[in-house]
Amino acid sequence: MNEQIKAREVRVVDAEGNQLGVLKTDEALKLAEEKKMDLVNVAPNAKPPVCRMMDYGKHKYEQSKKEREAKKKQRTTSIKEIKLRPNIDKHDFDVKAKRGQKFLQKGDKIKVTVMFRGREITHPEIAQQLCKDLANQLADYSVIEKQAKQEGRNMIMILAPKS
Repeated sequence: MNEQIKAREVRVVDAEGNQLGVLKTDEALKLAEEKKMDLVNVAPNAKPPVCRMMDYGKHKYEQSKKEREAKKKQRTTSIKEIKLRPNIDKHDFDVKAKRGQKFLQKGDKIKVTVMFRGREITHPEIAQQLCKDLANQLADYSVIEKQAKQEGRNMIMILAPKS
């Protein structure tokens, strides 16, 4: 910007976007100074470098404004966990499914964990069926991101919201 531009000659573009041609850097600086604007190097790798006359403070403000708008629109997704047991009652299962539906509607992912205790570990097919049933019940709101897989004494499945 301004005196920090090292090139001898630069291609100058005014605030409206009209090309003023290739000028010596000091001439371009004088021209920008007369118009009470800054000379900003927008394409330093071009031959010759392209400089634009603009109000740098205003430009910087506009950039930060755009960044803030983009940040507002970002949505951070968190992972909510639903814990089940292989011998869960039908009503309890429905309550967990309804809670999962609310999480998905908010845009959160769900980690479904079926926990085994004692000898329950000998029947992983029950947990597999529970995961399938939950995925089917929430099929309108979610897609399976990670299939049900046994990890130690737990079976884990991850559901992501439909976009």
